[in-house]
Amino acid sequence: MGGLWNCPDSTLRNCYFGVSLSMPKIKVYDSRGFTQRYMASSELRQLLKDDFTRFFIVRVEDMYRLVQETVPASRSTGHTLIYITKGEAVMSIGSKRYRTRRGELMMVPAGQVFSFGKDDVNKGYLCHFNEDILSGVYKNYTLWDSPPHIRPDHRAAQFILQLFKRLFFEYSAYGLERKDIIASYLYALLCELKHAGSSTAGVDGTSDLTRQFKQLVHTHFRTKHLVKDYAALLHVTPNHLNKTVKAFTGRSPTRWIDEIILSEAKTLLQQTSFSISQVAMEVGVTDQSYFARLFRRYEGVTPTAFRAMIEKS
Repeated sequence: MGGLWNCPDSTLRNCYFGVSLSMPKIKVYDSRGFTQRYMASSELRQLLKDDFTRFFIVRVEDMYRLVQETVPASRSTGHTLIYITKGEAVMSIGSKRYRTRRGELMMVPAGQVFSFGKDDVNKGYLCHFNEDILSGVYKNYTLWDSPPHIRPDHRAAQFILQLFKRLFFEYSAYGLERKDIIASYLYALLCELKHAGSSTAGVDGTSDLTRQFKQLVHTHFRTKHLVKDYAALLHVTPNHLNKTVKAFTGRSPTRWIDEIILSEAKTLLQQTSFSISQVAMEVGVTDQSYFARLFRRYEGVTPTAFRAMIEKS
């Protein structure tokens, strides 16, 4: 197999796994832990309902003014949608920094690295939810298939804004008492965003198997590095997985695994002060020299050079 897995089988264990116990870690927060850490306030408790770890929606300006300090690289156990109606918001999501203005939106999937400051002036809506708020046909939606920053056209932006307003009204009035209505409007919103994201950046065709494969890679890329690992999880043969993913995306499963690992590595290089060896171990590669060769193969520069380019920009 090509790509990442040119490391000989006999030395695979030496190239991957074995993450040091002294490794620095990016903190992972649920919504309760995050709000207690960065915006502890009696005002916030008035905005959020009892079950806000599953779902909440607030006005951006009401929550953002309570942020007490710059939020460093962090991860969330839930998904976040931020729609701006006035001003702008700046946030690092993954390996890129986004400046979002009126009528635009940012999406941060659960598990993605993000960071932001505390000096932006803006208005809009912030919706945070866990997957268990969606059920039935809704639960198969994934934010990882959409770009982090979406600029919908004017008509789509109006539809999206109305859905945010409807969700805000429902949550403010009833909390999660009418969960079926919340789930229905949330799913409609996610579908609008999916189509808007497709027109913004272009999205590969997909299938249920392909979508499930990509979700699994995002979850397990630190420890599962071979196509056969994911084929086993999906109860299909490696050959069938190869053919299906390549047919719908134009890229092989191996390439997807490589790119997701490199995307995480670039995120850590951009948003943290981890050393190169620490970044390598964090993405499951304990051989630093091999990690450097892998990074250069895909990015054209070494990890050190990549970080230097970010610092200069």
